[in-house]
Amino acid sequence: FLANDGRVLVNEIAPRPHNSGHLTIDACQTSQFEQQVRAICGLPLGSTEVIAPSAMANLLGDLWQEGEPNWQAALRDSGTRLHLYGKAAARVGRKMGHLTVLAENAADAERRARAAREALVS
Repeated sequence: FLANDGRVLVNEIAPRPHNSGHLTIDACQTSQFEQQVRAICGLPLGSTEVIAPSAMANLLGDLWQEGEPNWQAALRDSGTRLHLYGKAAARVGRKMGHLTVLAENAADAERRARAAREALVS
């Protein structure tokens, strides 16, 4: 953040793709993963243009406490995309994956992402 007095305030620096940007896989012309490869290889950076308004919901290990999450219910909305990280063991608080929803507007994307996440335990 840039403060009024010119100071730069930093919360976190992650010199790698970060979980908060995983929605770029589906929502942007060039994902954070592709951008990193381009930067490391000295290639021109790609467009960061947003394809569609989107929202992302993290999937924590908590969702597996009662067994396998209800993937069918969560994916009934055709705008929902599922990304699982291939981790063998689910633990409370461990990031196991995420859902991304593309929509006509940000409010609809957020509403649908919350609904998809809630459907996992229905």
